Amino acid sequence: MKTALITGISGQDGAYLSQLLLQKGYRVVGLVRRSSNQEKASERLRWLGVEKDVELMDGDLTDLSSLIRVLAKVQPGEVYNLGAQSFVALSWQQPILTGEVTGMGAFNMLEAIRLLALKSRFYQASSSEMYGLIQAPLQNETTPFYPRSPYAVAKLAAHWITVNYRESFAMHASSGILFNHESPLRGIEFVTRKITDGVARIKLGLATHLELGNLEAARDWGHARDYVKAMWLMMQQESPRDYVVATGRSVTIRAFCEIAFGHAGLNYQNHVRVNPAFFRLAEVDCLKGDATKARERLGWAPETTLEELAAEMVEADLRRLAQK
Repeated sequence: MKTALITGISGQDGAYLSQLLLQKGYRVVGLVRRSSNQEKASERLRWLGVEKDVELMDGDLTDLSSLIRVLAKVQPGEVYNLGAQSFVALSWQQPILTGEVTGMGAFNMLEAIRLLALKSRFYQASSSEMYGLIQAPLQNETTPFYPRSPYAVAKLAAHWITVNYRESFAMHASSGILFNHESPLRGIEFVTRKITDGVARIKLGLATHLELGNLEAARDWGHARDYVKAMWLMMQQESPRDYVVATGRSVTIRAFCEIAFGHAGLNYQNHVRVNPAFFRLAEVDCLKGDATKARERLGWAPETTLEELAAEMVEADLRRLAQK
């Protein structure tokens, strides 16, 4: 039985990855920070029905000693580093914390693996936010980076230290440069989930309008369930590499609103209001990924359309709110 260690297992990607690996017969161990609300930490795992099938161990990406302890005990064949302070807007308010968790967390995990001389394969969750002020209309593995937030800067540091450890210590370390990926498990603070939750509230008569920021920002959105398959495929390759994971289709937040509200039989123009307070300090105007390398080398392709994704999220939020 293969063993996988997942940091950030309580998040959207961690939950879907756990489900996938369990289906493939893995032993799945998750690294979790000690919290006063452990029930909340397992909420997404419960949603997918896998909470009782994973093992959770206390640890923290900012504490090298705890990583060494966990790695020595678990002896994982694969380590998926998904843990991060991942909300871009918050990274301006907590830049140091974001740098320590999102950036230095990867340094600590790689160093812990090296010090223990483990043969673990390592996956780093890189982000399309690293492209920031885009240097090419279609971004791939060779497109220059231009981060536009403390979060993106921290992710870029984690990305490059992964490359460095791969080249310096011959580690099987790969980075997935994942473009935006969403699901019903997305945190409510992220714009897609904020929209689908707002649609559900308006449809059920619990609200009349939804306030958003820049409606013209464009993103390449896919389903997290599809994207975790790409993570796993990277770890099965003989040689480690970095891969862009994206759909190749970019739409504005305005267009996502139109799709999501339309699924519920609503016109977004009657309900969406722009609030300048939600604008980023430095905007990333447009992201659109070229996943040719992942398609050709991994045999990966997205299976869920944007329309299907939005519909799934709206329906899930309607069920959540109706149950409450």
